[in-house]
Amino acid sequence: MHTVLSADGTHIAYDRSGSGPALIHVTGALCDRSTGAPLAALLAPYFTVFTYDRRGRGDSGDTAPYQVEREVEDLAAVIAEAGGSASVYGMSSGAALALHAAAQGAAITRLALFEPPYSPDDEERPAQARAYAAKLGELLAAGRRGDAVELFMTMVGLPAELIGQMRNAPMWPAFEALAPTLAYDAAVMGNASTGSALPVELVAKVGVPALVADGGASPAWLRAMASRLADALPEGRHRTLMGQTHDVDPQALAPLLREFLSDPTPARPPREPGRRP
Repeated sequence: MHTVLSADGTHIAYDRSGSGPALIHVTGALCDRSTGAPLAALLAPYFTVFTYDRRGRGDSGDTAPYQVEREVEDLAAVIAEAGGSASVYGMSSGAALALHAAAQGAAITRLALFEPPYSPDDEERPAQARAYAAKLGELLAAGRRGDAVELFMTMVGLPAELIGQMRNAPMWPAFEALAPTLAYDAAVMGNASTGSALPVELVAKVGVPALVADGGASPAWLRAMASRLADALPEGRHRTLMGQTHDVDPQALAPLLREFLSDPTPARPPREPGRRP
């Protein structure tokens, strides 16, 4: 384990493996850097892979008050530690965080994203996102970490019976330890502010080649939003991993990342400034 100081003085813990061009993995909700270890092992022969604990997770520190900009600074600190520039792979809410960083000018050379869960343009899902953020805040304020984790798992579609089994499983205390960071993921996604709508203006500022991938067995709305995000990115492309879900298999994902991140050509010719995708 290594650590780097973020701009506000927070210690950010990371692991480094492999050799070659730098690649940084940004994890999603209820994940720490250990979650990325299987994928890092597959990519280490081709890249120097950095897996890090987002603030409030694992061995990283956490400085109040939370702001999305602080997490962008955390990622920038890891990029600086990686040599000053790097490709970035973001998963789920980690993909949304990577988008924020790229749009704000972080030294990202290529961007790979898997199923950032933005809401489609309907009335139901944005309302659900806002209700989830409000209830999550109440539970965390009351110290009900287990209930906060259960709320998140219910929101993402896990059946009640499975959640009940998980609450009695050995991994549950680790989930409860990460529960406060669910509020950070909600902030990154804009659950309370925008209902987790796709941030089109932010996305338009991403000036690097970007890949948005989804799983062929994932819910239709997740796949539709992945495709829409790829279309909105100035240099975006979209790929589907058939048979995969949101819990994507590293064995299926690694070849796609290796192909995209090693490709020196742009995803498509950049559009003229001001033109819509």
